[in-house]
Amino acid sequence: MTQGFDKDFWERHWREGRAGDPGSLGGHPPNPYLASETSGLTPGTALDAGCGAGAEAIWLASRGWHVTAADISSEALARAAERAATSAALEDAAASEGREDAAMSGVSERLQWVEADLSSWSPDTRFDLVTTHYAHPAMPQLDFYDRISEWVAPGGTLLIVGHLHTPGSTGHGHHPPAEASATSAAITARMDGAEWEIVTAEERRRTLTGDGGRAVPLDDVVVRASRRR
Repeated sequence: MTQGFDKDFWERHWREGRAGDPGSLGGHPPNPYLASETSGLTPGTALDAGCGAGAEAIWLASRGWHVTAADISSEALARAAERAATSAALEDAAASEGREDAAMSGVSERLQWVEADLSSWSPDTRFDLVTTHYAHPAMPQLDFYDRISEWVAPGGTLLIVGHLHTPGSTGHGHHPPAEASATSAAITARMDGAEWEIVTAEERRRTLTGDGGRAVPLDDVVVRASRRR
């Protein structure tokens, strides 16, 4: 078991975190790899495993996906629901003014928030897209990726965005230990080639803006795979 990443840890993390922490809490934009890796997919059903404050789930819903967004933290889900409500209010304003972004209406109706421990919870259906962004459950990281991959429907997509620890890397403000990261090779090595087609398996660096405008380098692993059967 990965020590520390239990419900108490995540409730404390979200309660104490600052909205300005780079890439970590309620005000951050959706992960850029989500858009680049899913833009060619036809919207269907999606699971956001470890949704945090909901940026990725809301983004998917705004693109027509019907999203189940699951997280262990009630604090995170409260922030996510608040953010979704704000998005809905903006949609209503856009519709009343006849603006083009009114076409993205219906976000709230396409979102379901679920409080769940992903190391033990299982959905009662499989999804066209299962995605996770920096989720750290109270279980080994690679076992977690194995677990959520089982929830992808035939013909569906698995998208994993995780931490890649390199010398000097800082994570997302909560300094996750090395065991909470994985390489692309380690992830794809566990995927049966008869069952999965690997589309993307890369390790990338991007730069976020931290306190005082300082540049914060972030090393990521990005794996996308399509389920053959």
